[in-house]
Amino acid sequence: MIKLVASDLDGTLLFKGAQSLPEEIFPLIRQLKKMGILFVAASGRQYANMKKMFRPVVDDMAFISENGGLAVYNEKVLYQDSFEQELVREIAESIYDKEGSEFTCSTKDFYYIRPKTEHFRDLMINVVGNVCKEINSFEEITEPCMKLAVYERGGLQDDTIHYWNERFGDKCTVVTSGTAWVDFIPFDTNKAKGVEKYQEILGIRPEECIVFGDEYNDIAMLKSVPYSFAMAHAKDGVKQAAAYETERVETILKKLITAKGNIKEVLK
Repeated sequence: MIKLVASDLDGTLLFKGAQSLPEEIFPLIRQLKKMGILFVAASGRQYANMKKMFRPVVDDMAFISENGGLAVYNEKVLYQDSFEQELVREIAESIYDKEGSEFTCSTKDFYYIRPKTEHFRDLMINVVGNVCKEINSFEEITEPCMKLAVYERGGLQDDTIHYWNERFGDKCTVVTSGTAWVDFIPFDTNKAKGVEKYQEILGIRPEECIVFGDEYNDIAMLKSVPYSFAMAHAKDGVKQAAAYETERVETILKKLITAKGNIKEVLK
């Protein structure tokens, strides 16, 4: 029987740049809770942004944010990873100095940003709806940083990804997140770590979990449980990490509810 469902957001529950969830997900999360199944949102997004997005069901679920850098359940922080401050400033300065690139630095409660364009400021604050703190100097970064990210306004190219891997791949994990973002996270930080923490505290086995994802930052999570679903539009490398494919998360959740948590019935 399934006891935990973890799902990525962008590209998995959210399609084509959407910034609001499909309304049908909320009653599904409530139904899962009534059945004793915990729904966990697992994203590279900030915790504050995720809470806002799931406001109608925020007390019925759990969170893994910042690609596994932070796990929060019932408003309690289960763990929080962070970078050394010296590396934070090195990465942030490198991103800021590169033409066409913008950076974010994730803390538990907000993003540090230093926008070079009004487009990026508007994207972060008004479009995506993040809680942000603008800085004028990298010396102002004083809070523990769980993740840094580079936004490439022109979109990610193979040489862009290679560039950032060459620069910092020996100091942290460098992974793509969508079509315009590259994330920098501490080694050993990933969404699977968050899933494993919930398994530990709730006494849940990997075979009692379902996970969903579509990007390379989901691979560790997809590999961590037997019942993993890659989205049908995911890249081949992501699909290879998953056991199954689906067009929509909601389809599997509805089947799971109908099957009363019996995964064998879902897979028929």
